[in-house]
Amino acid sequence: MNQSGEAPARAYPDLHDHIAALEKAGQLIRVDRPINKDTEMHPLVRWQFRGGIPEKDRKAFLFTNVVDSKGKHYDIPVIVGGLAANREIYRIGLGCDFDELEQRWAEASRNPLKPKIVTRAPCQDIVIQGEELNRPGRGLDGIPVPISTPGWDNAPYTTLSQYITKDPETGVQNVGNYRGQVKSPRRLGMNPSLELRPGIYTHWLKYKKRGERMPAAVVLGAPPAVTFMSTQKLSESLDELEVAGALVGSPLNVVKAVTVDLLVPAEAEIVVEGFIDTEWLEPEAPFGESHGHVNLQEYNAFMDVTAITRRRDAVLTSIISQVTPSESSLIKRVSLEPMLLHGLREGLGLNCVKRVSLHEALTNLRKVVILHMEKDTPRVEVWRAMYGLCSQHRAVGKYVIALDEDIDPENLDAVWWALSYRCNPALDVEILRHRDQGHGPRSLRNGGEDASVLFDATLKEPFPPVSLPKREYMENARKIWEELGLPPLKPQAPWFGASLGEWDERFDAMAKRATESDYWVTGEIIAQQRRNDVPMNTETRRLKPKE
Repeated sequence: MNQSGEAPARAYPDLHDHIAALEKAGQLIRVDRPINKDTEMHPLVRWQFRGGIPEKDRKAFLFTNVVDSKGKHYDIPVIVGGLAANREIYRIGLGCDFDELEQRWAEASRNPLKPKIVTRAPCQDIVIQGEELNRPGRGLDGIPVPISTPGWDNAPYTTLSQYITKDPETGVQNVGNYRGQVKSPRRLGMNPSLELRPGIYTHWLKYKKRGERMPAAVVLGAPPAVTFMSTQKLSESLDELEVAGALVGSPLNVVKAVTVDLLVPAEAEIVVEGFIDTEWLEPEAPFGESHGHVNLQEYNAFMDVTAITRRRDAVLTSIISQVTPSESSLIKRVSLEPMLLHGLREGLGLNCVKRVSLHEALTNLRKVVILHMEKDTPRVEVWRAMYGLCSQHRAVGKYVIALDEDIDPENLDAVWWALSYRCNPALDVEILRHRDQGHGPRSLRNGGEDASVLFDATLKEPFPPVSLPKREYMENARKIWEELGLPPLKPQAPWFGASLGEWDERFDAMAKRATESDYWVTGEIIAQQRRNDVPMNTETRRLKPKE
């Protein structure tokens, strides 16, 4: 069945607008040659995450000629990396500068916008339901869902799939991003990812108690704001579609689904409707997970499909997940860091926290967290910040490190430097016990409980300067470097020396004379300070002047 009519007016970009903007910005690679979705697609895009390509140089890939291993051709293109292969792609999708992100997320959560209900929508240009779903190519078998981890995954999985369900008691809808195993043309798996506020699981338990199946709609491709919102864990009292509208400053257009009592984004690309069984569970997985290991088979829910609706020009979105860094980790990181910072600064009044940095490579954001602390923050506030971080999210903060602002959290060598010289394990380390294991392979040790280790690696006393040339000398040397035509430099902090408090005017005077080649003068001065009453390696700062 086809619908016709003009698309509703809107003030935000849909996926097609986003793809056009990416292409205009040089952020999109079109691949028109045949690409096997089951063996080639994800490995090809994966190389830009595992091949030493800097984040800024990663691209979105649009595959226009999709096939499978049996030679089947699909009429729906697939975009991979189109939401967050790099930060610029994310910024284009949201339509704001990065310095606006923290405030925009905070405002959207506080002031959600009710969506606008429309009667005609692009997502229902084509409607397939009933017996027509049993015809070859008209069910899930007509959607080119790729295999994410060829050689390990047991089926194609939807990865950028927003499951929409509704609380049967309050009527509040929830939108969450979960994987879905394609099990048959009319059956889709569902893993609720039981970490923090999994609204879909709460809804499932309520329907199970009522002895009813749970209506659901799975969105495969949506306006970027919907996708960005679905990857965050918000209060179950909030409807993510309302918050997504506030995120772009305009109510979203929504339309009533065809076979279930739910509202779906009017500009969605593909919507799979159906009912999730609440009595029976089926084995699901193996599947390569974002914690960097294959998730082994476990019992999970499944959905019986009652309808598939789509745009005439639908594009399927798929996301690179598994081992981080990945598109999946970046799409979470860009918004989760400012949200965690907002919780510490606004929720706990910890304005001494200047930045929250989530370590991404291999650890997948949650395990290693760095807090940038304002200089001279009281010790009790440093510890309150670390405990407060752990309390915000049960899966975040296995290793929490508080650092000074001069340490670059992206440079782990610098982090280890701070831990080595600014942290005394006997005084500055605490273990927070009885924590949930959170995201990752499930260990049977300790009854499934985990713990957090908190490190205060801030300066507690004045330290001597960083032993690198002062900034002006490094900057002058860089000009000479460039004049000589040497390879481009990528400065890594610290790249110049700076005082850390333990320094005085006498040392400055000596250093100045040295750079002016007057160090013989210093030699004469220190000859006048000879002593025979101190042992070797006695620091002059520990001594009183000799009478």
